Amino acid sequence: MYHRGVAIIAVTRRGSETAAKISAFLSKMEIKNEVYSSPPHCTGNLSSSGIRDLVGKVFGKVDAIVGVMAAGILVRAIAPFLRSKLTDPAVVCVDSSGKYAISLLSGHYGGANELARIIARGIGAVPVITTASDVVGKVSVDEVARMLHCRVINPETLAAVNSALVDGKRVGMIVMGEFRISPDLCSCYTIAQAKAWTDALMILDSFDAAAIISKETPEVEFQKPVTILKPKRIAVGVGARKASSAEEIASAVRSALSQAGLPPERVDCLATAEIKRGSPGMEGAAALLGLPVLYVGVEALRSVDSDDLSPDSELVIKKIGVGGVCERAALVAAGKGARLMLKKAKMSGVTVAVAEGE
Repeated sequence: MYHRGVAIIAVTRRGSETAAKISAFLSKMEIKNEVYSSPPHCTGNLSSSGIRDLVGKVFGKVDAIVGVMAAGILVRAIAPFLRSKLTDPAVVCVDSSGKYAISLLSGHYGGANELARIIARGIGAVPVITTASDVVGKVSVDEVARMLHCRVINPETLAAVNSALVDGKRVGMIVMGEFRISPDLCSCYTIAQAKAWTDALMILDSFDAAAIISKETPEVEFQKPVTILKPKRIAVGVGARKASSAEEIASAVRSALSQAGLPPERVDCLATAEIKRGSPGMEGAAALLGLPVLYVGVEALRSVDSDDLSPDSELVIKKIGVGGVCERAALVAAGKGARLMLKKAKMSGVTVAVAEGE
């Protein structure tokens, strides 16, 4: 999460000191971030127009904005840029003394609630979470969508389904087809499996509201609040030495998924270079992980164009004719709209990257 980074904006010298503490902790947590503060050397204050200009500059380019300033100033700065809770970055407000970390915007789907908790833990602040479901100890539908890396197809239904959850009504989580889900992630829902939409509609009769996880969008009208969650495609790209064992590759993949905050059951496939077809290590790892492998040709790997790619490896270029395998393979396998969730990580001779597509 927060793969595009966090922008930390401070408006006073004292706020800049707090921002530096936040930055140091996020960096320790391996969360990319950048601090924007008053020049020169944090001795002055940013003007209102300066704050707004900064917010406009980073708003669509980062996953989260942390404003170390009064909440009113931050609200006015972000207001002109707000579009949707499903696309706006997470926004957290921290007072200049670092006493409180307030989740202000995109608490669930954008991850502001979680970021407020992370910051609070890092600087000894009190996290302030006001979303209704969190207040009563429930996990909202948009939070489930974030955790399971799903797109919300009909966001206009979220308020009604979440309200039913908060009000203690019968809310179901209907899982379509072969999609796998851990009951621990959605313990406040009654989870049911359905093979077809006719089954889902029958199950729906037992609930006041529901979320349905499906790779297909239904062409039916629901008579009660129902949110449709469509799983994004997630691929793990792998590069490995010829001598790498199945256990070494599988262990590296599990470690990468842990770093990316991904439950193993959400991965659709492994991906690697075509020359690895028939490799005992690669095929054995796939069997251990219970995942199919997509083998990608060199030309397809070479055609990948992304600003997120790590620098080319001269050694890999000499061996197979392309600058890297794992990131490119992951992006190819993730498909349309793919982006890297985890850049190349090296573990015991194995390189792993994780990509998410539409």
